[in-house]
Amino acid sequence: MSVIWKPSVTVAAIIERGQRFFMIEEETADGIRINQPAGHLDPDESLEQAVIRETLEETAHAFTPTALIGTYMSRFISPKTGEAVTYLRFAFTGELGAAQDRALDTGILRTLWMSYDELVASQDRHRSPLVMQCIDDYLQGKRAPLSLLFTHASALGNLEHQ
Repeated sequence: MSVIWKPSVTVAAIIERGQRFFMIEEETADGIRINQPAGHLDPDESLEQAVIRETLEETAHAFTPTALIGTYMSRFISPKTGEAVTYLRFAFTGELGAAQDRALDTGILRTLWMSYDELVASQDRHRSPLVMQCIDDYLQGKRAPLSLLFTHASALGNLEHQ
């Protein structure tokens, strides 16, 4: 029997205002970590829908993606469990909307605005090395149009279009 390897697909929102980045602080199995609003692609949603949903769940703010910053792959081995996971991350930039009256997702402790220098100084607390890579790429002006992303209707649960 062959084993099929499947990376974990995630999305992240890179949001900047006044040279500060909108981040979350979250409780993880490896302690309290800093990350962009980010999370897993769920069944029956596009990458854009996933980053909109994850940003709302983790920050209680609407988010409108305007560009893809990049696609990233990394492998994480938990220091506590020794478990290895490969992540395939799609990072977006866009417009942060108004705060909504809702609770933050389970495990999210708070949102915070951090300067680049504060992010560099806290790298030992980042959820992954991709946190800084995405910000560096954002600051370098890397952008791809959302039109590069295509989601077939079958991926959105619309099986009659297969």
